[in-house]
Amino acid sequence: MDEYVLQPHQQRVVEEKAELDERLTKLIQFRESIDSPYERLSGAEQNRLHIQATIMRQYSSILADRISAFGAAK
Repeated sequence: MDEYVLQPHQQRVVEEKAELDERLTKLIQFRESIDSPYERLSGAEQNRLHIQATIMRQYSSILADRISAFGAAK
């Protein structure tokens, strides 16, 4: 079976998802760590960070869908 080689624009999507997932992981760790500065943020700022994480998860999911379609598009 032939191995699919990513086009440059597809590779950029893969790299973008990896970077996004790394930032999301760091945000989640910040929010969940014990005695984190997160606990000292205002409720409004905590809510904004929660919304940010939610949207980052959605964005990551969209990128994953795009990546999974790369092989199907050959």
